[in-house]
Amino acid sequence: MSAVKDPENTLLLETEHGTVTIECMPDAAPNHVARIKELARDGFYNGIIFHRVIDGFMAQTGDPTGTGMGGSGQNLAAEFNDRPHLRGTCSMARAQNPDSADSQFFICFEPAPFLDNQYTVWGQVVDGMEAVDKIAKGEPPASPDQIVSMKVAADA
Repeated sequence: MSAVKDPENTLLLETEHGTVTIECMPDAAPNHVARIKELARDGFYNGIIFHRVIDGFMAQTGDPTGTGMGGSGQNLAAEFNDRPHLRGTCSMARAQNPDSADSQFFICFEPAPFLDNQYTVWGQVVDGMEAVDKIAKGEPPASPDQIVSMKVAADA
């Protein structure tokens, strides 16, 4: 594992396939990063499945109902930024309303430039993309993978 630059702004997402290290971007999306860290510290993401996983596109998680319709109950105002959607980019899922992001996020398998400036990019996988690549595919997957745990590195 690579050395963690900023433990307070790094997430350790444990999957059944290994640890995914995500460097958060508080400079690009301060409110989203703060909320995701708060949810991680509350244990919100532990046990939540990857409910929408499209091969060659992205793996989506963060819905406690596993349906794609749920969240933590706190919508966030969009923080669209100039960060591109690249392989390993972490970005917020949302409904049609730009200010409807809550707890659901996705990790890009491949670049997705058509999402740029329309979804809030808040992080980048810096280690463990091979674990993301192994997440079961499907909408929803027949046998979905789950987040074993998600922690802020400073707390781990």
